[in-house]
Amino acid sequence: MPVRHLMRLIAAALAAVLVLSGCQGGGSAPVVVGETKTGGIATVAEVNAFTSFNPFSADGNTDINSKIGAVTHSGFHFLDQTARVVRNDKFGGYEKISDQPLKVRYTVNEGVKWSDGEAIDAGDLLLAWAAGSGYFDDEDPALGTGTTYFDSAADTGGLAGTVLPELGDDGRSITLEYTQPYADWEVAFDIGLPAHVVAAKGGLSDEDALVKLLEESPRGNPEKPAVNADLKKVADFWNSGFNTSAIPDDPSLYLSSGPFIVQDIVPDVSMKMVRNRDYVWGQEPRLDEINVRFTASFPAAVDALRNGQADIIAPQPSAGNEAIFAGLTSQGVTVERYSQSGYDHLDLNFTGPFAAREVREAFLKTVPREAIVEAVVGDLLPDAKPLDSHVFLPGQPKYGDTVKNNGSEAYADVDIEGAKKLLAGKTPTIRILFNRDNPNRAESFGLIRDSAKLAGFTVVDAGEGNADWTRSLGSSNHDATLLGWIGTGAGVSRVPQIFRTGAGSNFNGFSDDAADKAMAELSGTTDLGKQDDLLVAVDKRLWENAYGLPLYQTVGATAVGPRITGVKSSAGPLGVWWNVWEWRLA
Repeated sequence: MPVRHLMRLIAAALAAVLVLSGCQGGGSAPVVVGETKTGGIATVAEVNAFTSFNPFSADGNTDINSKIGAVTHSGFHFLDQTARVVRNDKFGGYEKISDQPLKVRYTVNEGVKWSDGEAIDAGDLLLAWAAGSGYFDDEDPALGTGTTYFDSAADTGGLAGTVLPELGDDGRSITLEYTQPYADWEVAFDIGLPAHVVAAKGGLSDEDALVKLLEESPRGNPEKPAVNADLKKVADFWNSGFNTSAIPDDPSLYLSSGPFIVQDIVPDVSMKMVRNRDYVWGQEPRLDEINVRFTASFPAAVDALRNGQADIIAPQPSAGNEAIFAGLTSQGVTVERYSQSGYDHLDLNFTGPFAAREVREAFLKTVPREAIVEAVVGDLLPDAKPLDSHVFLPGQPKYGDTVKNNGSEAYADVDIEGAKKLLAGKTPTIRILFNRDNPNRAESFGLIRDSAKLAGFTVVDAGEGNADWTRSLGSSNHDATLLGWIGTGAGVSRVPQIFRTGAGSNFNGFSDDAADKAMAELSGTTDLGKQDDLLVAVDKRLWENAYGLPLYQTVGATAVGPRITGVKSSAGPLGVWWNVWEWRLA
């Protein structure tokens, strides 16, 4: 979820103050072709502030970075609003050429290129595989030895089961061979960052040198760790070299392969994207320009829509704000509210005061989940209740049966006396990290702090601002985190991405042999019934380990003004951005 993370996968809803700078509504005069208008400008108000041009890294994988990445990158496939995989044959193609062993060949079409004119080729594919596979890693998390090179947000469990890929003679293809079946093979791989840029910035002479380095470097062996200095320099740049909240001086750091190119950024305030005129290898957009305003303020986003300074808003709704939408429909605004494929949650670090299981259990007994749901969700969802599963959402077939047996009933109600008994006179100090600019997270923090105090805990505000807090995930400057994940709804890799030992989005150090075994089997089975059984097993282990608490399923809200049409909401992490090419002047 995710959110750094794919289910970041929830994307943590973040934001800054609304400033009317550089993102005015309105648009250029459209060109009329038949009955279809092309050209013009749309302005979108988003909750989070942009922080990275690498949405594939653990640091960069937030919801807004992923949204911008989706409209500035193209690839072999995308997910529609129902989470169905849609192939992009204009970009290239992929085919399963063998079942035993599983082999998949990917080929980029001729003429597909980055916005600097460089062709997208086998080197780009090989780099994407290296970053997503963990092939070169030799880290042993238990011993604290070895190196993790590419800090990918996605779970590496699937691509980790591949051998060194074979590059095609055409220079545009790559064949992946899996050593074992992989359930999510169709969505496991796609293009990432430009290899020629990563090579140059990583200290190599050119892309060919990067390909040679990747092909000649040995597979990582945790039993015999050895630092590959050249590879580490390349990976270090991949991990953090694209992080920025402003427009880089070097245009190679924000190349596009998609329908739009970023042209300007006012840090924490706005972003301007213009149409990529060379882009013909995918769905071609109708608009010439999209501006993005970053604001966490629900009322400010609605006001911007009312006064024409925004055409599309996707604010994070909260209880008590429903009335703000009143009157919008009479102005020609289309309003939609829906359940997202995501949830907010409280995660406890398995170090510091929470290294002791009884302290984790005690703290969880103080969390007022009912009060949080009432304060944050209210009547936004009918019969809203606390979420009682870490891996299923209400409405999914397995949810009802799972919550009866997973152990969630132990935390159904606040139990201050039970918490005191577990603490046995101890008064731990707990630092909670959260996004201070997110009103829903701030509300949750205050309720947790006040309740935990009754049992003897001292809860410290370790929150940070919109643009900074995600960088602290996985650090030692806090003991617990309030965040969210939002998943694509496709496949099962979201679960090991978050909960597997050492996974890219496992920020709290959770490690459990039984859960790891179930997740390993989960990745290798395509039997949907078996997948559900394994997910149930993982969920039960999370509750038994006092991992943390799921709080509530998140609610999505989209409002579209009368100037723009073609906007459709998705319950997944891209929200309205999944079909940006269909947006047009009404």
